[in-house]
Amino acid sequence: MSDGPARELLRAAPGLGRIAATTGLRLAGSAASAYGRAISRLAQAAADQRPSLEAAPARRAAADSSTAALRRRGEELLRESADIRLPQDSHPAYMRILDALAPDEARILRFLARNDSQPSVDVRSGLPFASELLAQGRTMIAEEAGCRHAGRVYAYLNNLHRLGLIWFLREPLHDSSRYQVLEAQPEVVAALEEGGRTARTVRRSIVLTPFGEDFCATCLPLE
Repeated sequence: MSDGPARELLRAAPGLGRIAATTGLRLAGSAASAYGRAISRLAQAAADQRPSLEAAPARRAAADSSTAALRRRGEELLRESADIRLPQDSHPAYMRILDALAPDEARILRFLARNDSQPSVDVRSGLPFASELLAQGRTMIAEEAGCRHAGRVYAYLNNLHRLGLIWFLREPLHDSSRYQVLEAQPEVVAALEEGGRTARTVRRSIVLTPFGEDFCATCLPLE
């Protein structure tokens, strides 16, 4: 290398150093700023979460299920039952039950309230005392009630039973002709064919409970 270019490089060295230092400081400043923003977001998230965490003990206290709390609530109910000034024209559980119903379940309840008990059948095969259950609780209640999601009928019926609104009775309806269309349905026929010569239907019924009857009369338009 000649002396001229070398001297030019030496003269430029301090300026290059200043540029490198300035660039380093800028990069460090950007990193620090990004780190600060991340810390700020984390702190804000923790602050947002703190009220819900602090409210949890209060919720647990409000839902006190100790023996003493339950006894106080029982005594309060007995006092209210003796106070003729307190109006109570419906069961206090009805609002919660309405919130727990699917729209199709309301249709089923209204259909039962308007049309009384409905047929259902089990399909069994084998000897009477050693039979095998092939299909259970087959019914046309979803189609007849006009449910939008008829395929969910067994989930609907289980929920209505869980809420105390319907019963699955082992007794058949008095009018045996009401089973004829049901026993001709494809799913029932398929189960009978699967069971072979010993397959048969066992007739059952689906009815509203007294609680369900009052619920429908109070909460649903039956006209």
